[in-house]
Amino acid sequence: MKKKDVLNLIRYHTEHNDAAFRNEAYNIAKEFDHAGDSQLAAYIIALLSDANTLVPQSAGSDIKSEFLEKKTVIKTSLPLPETIADDIQGVLNAIERNIGIHKFLFHGPAGTGKTESVKQISSIMQRELYVVNFNSVIDSRLGQTAKNITKLFAEINSFTHPDQTVVLFDEIDALALDRIDSHDIREMGRATSALLRQMDELSEQIILFATTNLFSKFDKAFIRRFDAVIDFGRYTRKDLIDVATSIMNDYAKRFSFIGKKHPSFQKDSFQGGATTLPR
Repeated sequence: MKKKDVLNLIRYHTEHNDAAFRNEAYNIAKEFDHAGDSQLAAYIIALLSDANTLVPQSAGSDIKSEFLEKKTVIKTSLPLPETIADDIQGVLNAIERNIGIHKFLFHGPAGTGKTESVKQISSIMQRELYVVNFNSVIDSRLGQTAKNITKLFAEINSFTHPDQTVVLFDEIDALALDRIDSHDIREMGRATSALLRQMDELSEQIILFATTNLFSKFDKAFIRRFDAVIDFGRYTRKDLIDVATSIMNDYAKRFSFIGKKHPSFQKDSFQGGATTLPR
């Protein structure tokens, strides 16, 4: 444990910044674990878990927030090209191993499965999904959007059981436009700067996803805040046929009026099958 860790703990305690205090303590526990003192690390985590029970919130389901909306996720099969499905499996493995990789950016054209992948990951991991409401975050008043971003992350960091939640910034381009883009207004530049600062302070216990269709317009400093970036634009023609066939097969099971003689089920179209996320 470094001197700065002790100083940070004291500072956060005196500032009554419980979210930052717990995040720093989690990081210290992680350092002890990496150093081979797993018993002390487990003891610190146990103390933090006991402390969390005193906070009047559940994993997040009872949070009343103008910035976050809880989404109910229905388990479905999700056909994806094998290359993308492999990357999603890597995301699941990283989360399960709890190795500090917890911020993910999905980019690509609309309709390629970015948002749905986040939903299904939440379902597979049995975590509650919260989606950021940008209509509440973005404000026309000078400086208010940046203040709202700070409030939003304070709520996210205060989840009592962060290991049971997933936070999604769907179409985050609303906040993360390139600060040097000539088309970007000064207010949104301030908002992006606030977003960068808050992402640096995000608890490692929180799993955060963001999606975008405008990756090329992103601030490069913002992209570096993510632990992994996955391109959903890697569909070949065969991938498109396989995905379409898989979707049609799914519909055929649910709707009797779709027969096997439908053109999408003909042999020349039905070649292989798209890789799907586990249910």
